[in-house]
Amino acid sequence: MADDKQKHLVFSILEFLQASLNNGTIKPDDSEGVEVAIQCIGEAFGVDLNDAVQAQTYSTKPATLVSIFDVFVNAQKKLGNKNAAAASASSAPAPAAKSTPLSSEPTDEEKKNAEELKVAGNRKVNEKDYAEAIRLYGEAIVLNPKNAVYYANRAAAYSQMGDHQNAITDSLKAAEVDPSYSKAYSRLGHAYFSVGKYKEAVSAYEKGLTLEPNNATMKSSLATARTKARDNEVAPSARGGAGAGAGAGAGAGGLPPGFPDLSALGGGAGGMPDLAGLMSNPALMNMAQQMMQSGALNSLMSNPAMQQMAQRMMAGGERPNIDEMMRDPEIAEAARGLMGNMGGMPGAGGAPKPPQGDDEML
Repeated sequence: MADDKQKHLVFSILEFLQASLNNGTIKPDDSEGVEVAIQCIGEAFGVDLNDAVQAQTYSTKPATLVSIFDVFVNAQKKLGNKNAAAASASSAPAPAAKSTPLSSEPTDEEKKNAEELKVAGNRKVNEKDYAEAIRLYGEAIVLNPKNAVYYANRAAAYSQMGDHQNAITDSLKAAEVDPSYSKAYSRLGHAYFSVGKYKEAVSAYEKGLTLEPNNATMKSSLATARTKARDNEVAPSARGGAGAGAGAGAGAGGLPPGFPDLSALGGGAGGMPDLAGLMSNPALMNMAQQMMQSGALNSLMSNPAMQQMAQRMMAGGERPNIDEMMRDPEIAEAARGLMGNMGGMPGAGGAPKPPQGDDEML
C-alpha cells in the first residue's frame, strides 16, 4: 500500500503525463499507450486524477513536476560549478586578482514559478492556512531569493501563527534584500512589539514611515509602540506611587488602569487622608459624581470589606491601606467594573492597544 509521500509523487507524474497528452508533447500514435499507462500506474498506487479529494490532497499545483525538477537541476548545476571552482582553486596557483563571483540571478522561468507560488501562498493566508502559506513562500524563496516580498509575506504568516522570532528573521532579511521596501519594517515592528521589544519596534516603524510617510496603520502602530516603550522605562516605584507602608503601591495592588493612587494624596490629622486635597482633585470629584449618579457607590459600599474599613476609620482614625483593599477580589472586581463603565479616568486613556499586523499580501 503506497504511503502519502509516494502518492504525492505518483499524482505529479500522472499530472505530467496527462498534461503532455493535452499539449501535444506526445504524438497521437503514442497517446493510447500513455493513457493505458496512466490508468495502470494510478490503479497500482491507488491514485485517481479525476478524484477531487485526491487532487486537493496530493496535487502540488501551482508547482508542477517540471518546475520542481528545474529547481533540482539548477541547484545541481550551481553545486557542480562551486565544486569545480573549489577543485580548480586547490590545484592551481593563486591568481593575481580575485575572480568575478558566479552570478546567482534567477532565470525568468524561476521568477515566474516563484511568483505563482507566492500567489498560492497569499491564497492560503486568506484561507488562514498559515502553515501551508509558509511552505509555499519558502519554495518561492528557493526559486528567487532576491525578492523581498516573499520574505515579508512569510514573516506575516509566521506572526499569524505566533512565531514572532521567525517573523523577525524574515523581516530583517526582507529589509536586507530591499532596504526601500516599507512593509519589511512594518512587519518587523509588529514582530518586535509582540515579543516586548518596544524600542526596536519604534525604530522599525520610524524607518518604515520614512519610506511611506502617509501610512496611517504604521503611524498608529508607532504611537502605540512609543507609549509602551516609555511606560516600560518607568521604574516600578514610580508607577506604584508612594514608598512602602500603609496605602503605598496602589498601582501594584491591582487597581484598574487610570484609577487614582489615593496614597499619593498625603495625610491629614491622625493619619487620615487629606480631605482638602481629595476635594480639590477634579478627577476624583468627577469620578465621585459619576459613582453617585450610576449607583456604583452604593454597590461598592455594600461590600463587607469596605464597611469594615469605614468602621475602623471612624473608630480609630486608621488610614485605609489601598494595597490591602485591592487584594480583596470583590473590591478589585467592583473597581474594575466601575472604571470600565466610566470609560477610565479622564486623560488616562486606558492601556494602549497593540499595533495591528500588516496583513496585506503583495
